[in-house]
Amino acid sequence: MRNDACQEADYDPRKSDATRTAPGATLPAEKARGDEIILNTPLKRGLFVAGLAGAVALALILSFAR
Repeated sequence: MRNDACQEADYDPRKSDATRTAPGATLPAEKARGDEIILNTPLKRGLFVAGLAGAVALALILSFAR
């Protein structure tokens, strides 16, 4: 049996409660903060690690360049 909220005509399960708020409305910190980083494929994991390593390498290069 489906939830009553799912039967609404404008219901989109891909949107969270935070994206359905009225413009200008404020959100509590629990809803505004991201929940987790989803790295479910090897490509996504590799890109994430490469980005972190690139940021560290850039910081080291800039610190030694002075």
